[in-house]
Amino acid sequence: MNTFLQYNPTRLFFGKDQITQIPSELGRKGLNVLVVYGGGSIKKNGVYDNVMEQLAKAEATVYELSGVEPNPRLATVKQGVDICKRENIDFLLAVGGGSVIDCTKAIAVGAKYEGDPWDLITQQAPIEDALPLGTVLTLAATGSEMNQVSVITNWDTHEKLGWGSPYVFPTFSILDPANTKSVPMDQTVYGIVDSMSHALEHYFHRTENTPMIDGFIESLLRTALQNGPKLVENPQTYEYRETMMYLSTTAFNGTLSNGTDGGDWATHGIEHALSAIYDIPHGGGLAILFPNWLEHVLEEDPTRVKQLAVNVFGISDESKTDSEVAKEGAKALRTFWNSLGAPSQLSDYDIDDQHFDDIIQKTFIRPTVGTYKELDHDSVRDILKRSL
Repeated sequence: MNTFLQYNPTRLFFGKDQITQIPSELGRKGLNVLVVYGGGSIKKNGVYDNVMEQLAKAEATVYELSGVEPNPRLATVKQGVDICKRENIDFLLAVGGGSVIDCTKAIAVGAKYEGDPWDLITQQAPIEDALPLGTVLTLAATGSEMNQVSVITNWDTHEKLGWGSPYVFPTFSILDPANTKSVPMDQTVYGIVDSMSHALEHYFHRTENTPMIDGFIESLLRTALQNGPKLVENPQTYEYRETMMYLSTTAFNGTLSNGTDGGDWATHGIEHALSAIYDIPHGGGLAILFPNWLEHVLEEDPTRVKQLAVNVFGISDESKTDSEVAKEGAKALRTFWNSLGAPSQLSDYDIDDQHFDDIIQKTFIRPTVGTYKELDHDSVRDILKRSL
């Protein structure tokens, strides 16, 4: 294992009716609060009214920013920053899924910066402060409710970048599984894929002597295999929503990287480039790309893909080569996600090879891509070709 520091300041309130914690968590009455949310589903399922009731109890002055996109745009971030500066906002409250929370994190740092928020996201300027923020989660997927990570799309330049700062850990997050019961089926499936993908990214590392962390990740993935189909078949069942909500948070709150090099993350980099051009759902892109990344890397070294196949998917390695077992594991992942209703090919989104050069270029907007296997341009092209 590597040396590591575990730090996560987010206060997580998990379970039924935890939304009542908002007034005490705000810290004092009379704050100017900006509530950030998406397309308006929270007004249909009652979450909006519940949040406003709690903010009224806190005697907060409430401002709103609605319409956050599934791949949150820089333009929307700037709208939020303008409101914060104009109305002297004290606190940001994200009510929604990962996209809303990611947008809110960018608003939080942008509100404390005099230049273009894109400077901070592209690391052209240091992040030195941020407005405090909290979250009310309505979609189990990204883990953004308990980490310092955000992903923002600049639609003008077709760039989608992940970034992070300790300043944007939410001060508190409210996780009531009942708030996810109205999530559409496609978004439910994408959430399962996204959560599992975060675990898989952590799993593919090169650090030695990590049996405990590897076991955590394998257990999480097996839980998704057991619970995911039950949730898809019974989307109104609280217990299944509960399991997936806690699973998705744990998959990306720092726990799974303790003592390792942090994992690979190349598949996320390729997907960000892909959806920066085509604006497809993040979970859908990952469902297409990840099995093909596995097939690509196992040709050079099948060892860890084989471990995944045996320990998670229960594939027998008797009388088989490591490569054969690993290939069965990659196929099993694809088959599982497809069985839930996730896409399997880029053609499912009417995507061909026309913009592969652009996707590859945008994948390498960061200096290196991948740690378990550092990819070059030809490697990314191979993964994209396998995904057609």
